[in-house]
Amino acid sequence: MAILITPETRILVQGITGDFGGRHAKLSLDYGTKVVAGVTPGKGGQVFEHGPHRVPIFNSVAEAAVATGATVSAIFVPPPFAADAILECAGAGLDLAVAITEGIPVRDMVLVKRAMAGGRTRLVGPNCPGLVTPGTGDKSFGGCRIGIAPGYIHRKGHVGVVSRSGTLTYEAVYQLTVRGIGQSTCVGIGGDPVNGTSHLDVIRMFNDDPETRGIVMIGEIGGSAEADAARWIRDHCAKPVAGFIAGSTAPAGRRMGHAGAIVGGAEDTAAAKIAVFRECGIEVAVTPSDMADALIRAAKAKGVSLG
Repeated sequence: MAILITPETRILVQGITGDFGGRHAKLSLDYGTKVVAGVTPGKGGQVFEHGPHRVPIFNSVAEAAVATGATVSAIFVPPPFAADAILECAGAGLDLAVAITEGIPVRDMVLVKRAMAGGRTRLVGPNCPGLVTPGTGDKSFGGCRIGIAPGYIHRKGHVGVVSRSGTLTYEAVYQLTVRGIGQSTCVGIGGDPVNGTSHLDVIRMFNDDPETRGIVMIGEIGGSAEADAARWIRDHCAKPVAGFIAGSTAPAGRRMGHAGAIVGGAEDTAAAKIAVFRECGIEVAVTPSDMADALIRAAKAKGVSLG
């Protein structure tokens, strides 16, 4: 099993006619993802071609969803228009909107989050690498890849990965794969201060998924989301969990990379989050190169097979 997406999920791509969106739509098609529609206002009726694939383009998300049965959108829309693109997904009743766009104004995201509250559509992102549920083919091709993650590093298996960082997601996945440990689903939630899906949201889904046997949680300085998730894990999750917090050398008050990675409170620092992880029984990876080994240690301590 997997969370949020499966190899059968039907995807539409908002911004498929742009250079960035088009490039990653092609990579997703190559991975075996069911990209069934593109959306670019004013270009409805055109076709996005890639090898044997001919993906119809529509003027709106609602039109594309009705015509193709797409339930998930990958959003590659420029920042000034991305909030409206997300709300268009909610208006069309999609199950999931994955906003890859970086640089959406915080005020726009506050309004988007308020408008989507209580609705059907879940948002992942913005400023995220997206999601991958590996398939069973060669190099896990035949899976579902939404966003910008390199599909070929994934392998089908039983470890869930959730991260604020794109590159650290890829690093954790690669470490697991070279050790012969596959993944159920990998979720990049994004590094912005206002996002649609939190660490805790994803941890709960992994906990409920019977095929996910272990979890890697990657966080960074800024906010208290990782600490909140760790305390929930302590009280509710019996599965082995390994964690890594980036930004341990960041000076207080310094923003590091992601817009949400700024230290402002008692639990915003890497040291404080690592302390909470340890208190909650999460195996801590001291360096990025230790993430897979940390999970292996956690699984061994609980007597859980990750294979």
